[in-house]
Amino acid sequence: MVSENELGLEKKGMQLGKYELGRTLGEGNFGKVKFARNIETGQCFAVKILEKNKIIHLKISDQIKREIATLKVLKHPNVVRLHEVLASKTKIYMVLEYVTGGELFDKIASKGKLKEDEGRKLFQQLIDGVSYCHTKGVFHRDLKLENVLVDAKGNIKISDFGLSALPQHFRDDGLLHTTCGSPNYVAPEILANRGYDGATSDIWSCGVILYVILTGYLPFDDRNLAVLYQKIFKGDAQIPKWLSQGAHNMIKRILDPNPVSRITMAGIKADEWFKQDYTPANPDDEEEDIYIDDEAFSIREVPSDAEKSPGSPTLINAFQLIGMSSCLDLSGFFEKEDVSERKIRFTSNHSAKDLLEKIEGTVTEMGFRVLKKNGRLKVVQEHKKGQKSLGSLSVAAEVFEISPSLFVVELRKAYGALSLFLSLSLSLSLSLSHTGTHFFS
Repeated sequence: MVSENELGLEKKGMQLGKYELGRTLGEGNFGKVKFARNIETGQCFAVKILEKNKIIHLKISDQIKREIATLKVLKHPNVVRLHEVLASKTKIYMVLEYVTGGELFDKIASKGKLKEDEGRKLFQQLIDGVSYCHTKGVFHRDLKLENVLVDAKGNIKISDFGLSALPQHFRDDGLLHTTCGSPNYVAPEILANRGYDGATSDIWSCGVILYVILTGYLPFDDRNLAVLYQKIFKGDAQIPKWLSQGAHNMIKRILDPNPVSRITMAGIKADEWFKQDYTPANPDDEEEDIYIDDEAFSIREVPSDAEKSPGSPTLINAFQLIGMSSCLDLSGFFEKEDVSERKIRFTSNHSAKDLLEKIEGTVTEMGFRVLKKNGRLKVVQEHKKGQKSLGSLSVAAEVFEISPSLFVVELRKAYGALSLFLSLSLSLSLSLSHTGTHFFS
């Protein structure tokens, strides 16, 4: 372990040992990514700065440890390289390869679909990188355009291994069972919740990425999650007629909803369309001494489900959430589900504790009374004689945990004016809601 001073951190946070820190490249739920330069060599890096208290708060210590352990063994031209890991009492610093071109998502968003030759080249690199990971026993499980970076030469780098699986994560049946990924990219067998093969599910996600690269839009998309998952289960992607027959066949064989008959990595590499102008990448498997500070792993463990206090948020999975409402839409701030039931739900990245505290603070400022019981809040406003008021209102607020970094807030109106309920819900959703597109991560 090293102290902040030993790391060479100035008060303004401009230096980390031999690295000079610069502008912020991005921000996440539990830290920032900053540009860094090695003072001795001038080489550029990206430093992922993780706040330990946020990691504990979001219960993702295992996820961070997994990402570090995974990146340590991966040395491939199409995978972001980890160079070293430093740590203090409050932060973890992951020194990563600096990739200048941003996300593949931004490239497609700005240019639209790519020409088939250019798209195939990126797909070849994606398959090279992912298949290499598989040979190392690493299964990504969250492949999507946002997790594929592009360097200055137009080559791709796979990033964000926080949800990856290693051999020890397989159960006795030889399958993985954790439901994770991003809705539009997730394979149907993951949604089926009966166990899945990590390699086969990664291939599906690669197929979705290929489809977007060549068409400019997603093969399966809908604002309603239940409808989206129905489309994924059917696997009936509408492939544009203007794509070549080779590209058409490749997409069709990858986006096969049956994992048993889906094309394998070997099958993809043997395909004639794939092999056009294909130059396999050469992985760098030489031993490299990556320094990892032991303090990076000294993150206080979070109590297990059995040890959780009665006030802890209820843990639900994607399928239970879909069952809660056939009209749930997580892409906007909030969605009115059933006027007769008067329920509104929205997602948030804030922790359950923060959400309940923020809800209490917000509604108190609005003049409501708050009653607490078993991790739930009851928001009440009574109409009093002689006072101007929109009327009486009673609302129950409850927080459900979908994943360690994503929660659903449910507001249920017991009685009172609908207009007052909607006004309250809008105020809360605008200040607390999650505006991204991830459903579970």
